[in-house]
Amino acid sequence: MKISVIGTGYVGLVTGVCFSDMGNEVVCVDIDEGKIKKLRQNIVPIYEPGLEELVKKNAEAGRLAFTTNIKEAVERTEICFIAVGTPPGEDGSADLRYVLSVARDIGKCMNGYKTVVNKSTVPVGTAGKVKEAIAEELHKRGTEHDFDVVSNPEFLKEGMALDDFFRPDRIVIGVQNGKSREIMEDLYSPFVRSGSPVMFMGVKSAEMTKYAAN
Repeated sequence: MKISVIGTGYVGLVTGVCFSDMGNEVVCVDIDEGKIKKLRQNIVPIYEPGLEELVKKNAEAGRLAFTTNIKEAVERTEICFIAVGTPPGEDGSADLRYVLSVARDIGKCMNGYKTVVNKSTVPVGTAGKVKEAIAEELHKRGTEHDFDVVSNPEFLKEGMALDDFFRPDRIVIGVQNGKSREIMEDLYSPFVRSGSPVMFMGVKSAEMTKYAAN
């Protein structure tokens, strides 16, 4: 499958690299040109055991690429992961400006059906805001494209992120309909074969699950 992961922080980079190692074609996107330049040289900005080796392996195999061009990344992929930071605001609540900015960028360059997957840690109800932001940009363009917003919270521990991703205790996926569920089932099918349970539920329930786990 063709996947874009927008945001190359801890969660985004691990997500993109691990999906590429399962045979998918992945492009990781970041606005930080310096970071992208280093990643293209197989220099990983974070320390996670085994991650640098997987970056080099999958980049050399042609399954993993890095870019600052979100338009190109979204246009060439069918699944778009949002994996940007949600730092606490002044009142302590999650700051969604980066998540919604990415959602708007996706709406500005969407060229066909996309499954938009929220991997960032966000409050309950964020999927609805992401959907609205994308729809607004499509309306401004005077164009219509179908899309679904999926919640797929991460449960990664530093130092164990690769093991957590490849052999998770559980995979939580909040979907809107049968189409998005089928796509996510296909994406995560290798993990089902390894015995990892995939828990499908409504989008808001998936968002709640992350907060309950925290």
